[in-house]
Amino acid sequence: MTSASCLRLAAVSGFLVVALGAFGAHSLKPLLQTHQTLEIWEKAVLYHALHTLVLLGLAAQPSIALGAVWSFVWGIVVFSGSLYVLAVTNVRWLGAITPLGGVGFLVGWAWLFVMAGGKGQG
Repeated sequence: MTSASCLRLAAVSGFLVVALGAFGAHSLKPLLQTHQTLEIWEKAVLYHALHTLVLLGLAAQPSIALGAVWSFVWGIVVFSGSLYVLAVTNVRWLGAITPLGGVGFLVGWAWLFVMAGGKGQG
């Protein structure tokens, strides 16, 4: 993966987090309040935004930590994605999938920790 492709991935993720955050705060707010899942939506947006910034930071590195990038992408899709769907549908068993995305985030952070001790190969 090149820096440019990682930057594009971060840009797409950033676009989506802003769009989903605004959509939840405005268009979906009545539904989310009815389901009592507004906090869940906000948590999905928070973790999505945070890890989008991480992708942006990784794109700026001279050596892309590919494993970390894909772990963070996995985390965004599974963690935030499952929470987005749960918040809209109120299908509570989706919460059982969410931790798998959290594991993706943890793997990405651990990957970066291990790389910090090496030569930056990822």
